[in-house]
Parts: sequence; C-alpha cells; structure tokens
Amino acid sequence: MTAEGPESGFHDVDPYAPPRMAARAATAGVAKARLDALSLFTLAVLAGAFIALGAELATIADVAPGLGFGPGRLLVGLAFSLGLILVVIAGAELFTGNTLIVIAWLAGRVTTAALVRNWTIAYAGNFVGALATVGLVYATGQSALAGARVGASAVAIADAKLALGFVEAVTRGILGNALVCLAVWLCFSARSNVDKVVGIIAPVTAFVASGFEHSIANMYFVPMALLLRDNPAVMAAAGLDPNGAAALTWGRFLLGNLLPVTIGNVIGGGVLVAAVYWLVYLRPGAGTPPDPGNVAT
Repeated sequence: MTAEGPESGFHDVDPYAPPRMAARAATAGVAKARLDALSLFTLAVLAGAFIALGAELATIADVAPGLGFGPGRLLVGLAFSLGLILVVIAGAELFTGNTLIVIAWLAGRVTTAALVRNWTIAYAGNFVGALATVGLVYATGQSALAGARVGASAVAIADAKLALGFVEAVTRGILGNALVCLAVWLCFSARSNVDKVVGIIAPVTAFVASGFEHSIANMYFVPMALLLRDNPAVMAAAGLDPNGAAALTWGRFLLGNLLPVTIGNVIGGGVLVAAVYWLVYLRPGAGTPPDPGNVAT
C-alpha cells in the first residue's frame, strides 16, 4: 500500500492507459532511432527471419481443405501471429512496426535523418533475414509435403499477391500495417509478456484473414514462390502451367507488389496509428499523460 490510496496496489498489474501508451511509444521510438547501425541491422535480420517463420507456418496452415474460406483464413492468420510475437517478445527491429517512430518524430524527439536511417537499415535487414529464411526452408524440401500441396499453397499465395493492381496493393498495405501497428500499440499497454501475446493475436489474425498486405511478410511469400515456379509437381498441385506463371517474376514482385505495399505500410503505421495518437495525446496543448497513467479507462 502506498500514499496514493488503497487502489494503488493494483497499478503494477493494470494495463497502461492510452495517454501513457503514447508516452511509452515515443520513448521507445527515441531508443530505436539511437541504436547503432550494427545492432539495428542484426536485430532487423532477426525480425525478417521471425516474420518469415510466421509466414512459413501460415503457408502450412493454408493447406487445410474442408474448413471453408472464413475459418481457413482465420487459421492462417492465427498461425502468422507467430511472427510478430517473436519480434515483440524476443526483441527485433521490424520496419513496419518502426513506422510508429513517427510519433517520436512528430514530438520533436527524433530527427528526420534518424527516422530515415532507422527505416532504411531495418528494411534492408528485414529483407536479408526473410531471404535467408526462404533459402533454409526451401532447402528442407518442405514444398513436397502433402503431395506438394504445401508448395502449391506458397505459389498460390504469391500468385494472388502479384495479381493485385497498384491501388489495391497500396490500400491493402495501409490496412495491413494499421492492424500490425495497432498490435504493437496494444503492447505498450501491457504489463507482461502474456498481455503482449494476447494483444498481438487478434489484430494480426484480422489483417491476414482479411487479405491485407505486409511488405516484410511478402519478402518471404513471393521469393519462396519464385524458387518453386519451375517445380512441375508444385505447379501441377497449384493447378498452374509452369509456362503460365508469367506474373511470378522478380520485377513484378519488386515494382508491382513490394513498392506499393511498402508505401501503404508507411501510411498505415505512420499516419493512421502514430500520427493520430500523437495528435490526440502528445501534440502541444494536448496535455501531459497522467503518471503513473496505468488505469485503463
């Protein structure tokens, strides 16, 4: 019991309230922007690998005949949650999550140069980690499982992503990273790792089940399909002619999918989440977040 009153003993278990979450997010953004390049890149490689592992598990879950579209998509989304759980709990630097640094930038605590530096290194490291995981998973021969349906799932996922138009890819990227960053945002309310896991699962499941787009996840999904496009058994299981998979190219991936999805991800996380919460809680004149600020309502 403290001088704050009989209810103060619950402050160490109650979730942080949104104003306090905003302050914690800004402080975290400053710390991320100050990471040295080697640490940032290494943690970004880990994040790319973690998200790729979530994507790999989602690919396995996608081989679920008989569940129907809705339940099947929910299962895929739940499986993909592994990626962000690993990023948050194990500790890693994810470009899409780091769009939340915008809240510290708007608060004047992070320079534009530091923001761009963080995003650039994190994006590059994420790509390296995702591609390394693609290579490892491909080498396992996993694509042949379930009569090559696992490989067919990977190809079908990528084929659908590369069929999106530019505007579709941008808007799906906006919504996808808005949900991912909301999952990260909820973690700023957490008092324990259990709180964080619970906060992550629903938004991430929703983004995947809804067919929205995530640039770092696509760094696994599409390159894996690019490695499998010349495998006759996989293409047959996917119901595609190996000569007809014209959309499965690096050029189509980088310019037709990764570029617009990345643009959408920056808008979704940096504007719809970070900038909105800065406007509400941290802009000049908005007031100071309460201290200790851990009452949920």
